[in-house]
Amino acid sequence: MEILNYQYEITDFIGNIGVVLLVGTFAAIQFGKMDPKGFWYSFNNLVVAILLGINLYFKPNLSSIIIEIFWFALSIVGLIRWYQSRSSQKTSM
Repeated sequence: MEILNYQYEITDFIGNIGVVLLVGTFAAIQFGKMDPKGFWYSFNNLVVAILLGINLYFKPNLSSIIIEIFWFALSIVGLIRWYQSRSSQKTSM
């Protein structure tokens, strides 16, 4: 079995940090501790995409690469929308 001979490398550790951040962010949303339209949600998802992207660079999987590209792009969209809503709130004061 290949699982028993798995070579755990630093890139796996980086990817696992991304997984922990992803699960933590999801849990924070589910428990009402984080605003899904707020800065931290999109920022955390951007960091997750980067960390998992690093892992995927060294251990490619096409399906995962595609989802991380979309995850990264949509996180950027979320950050832009957050910034725009913040800017419009400042001008309306």
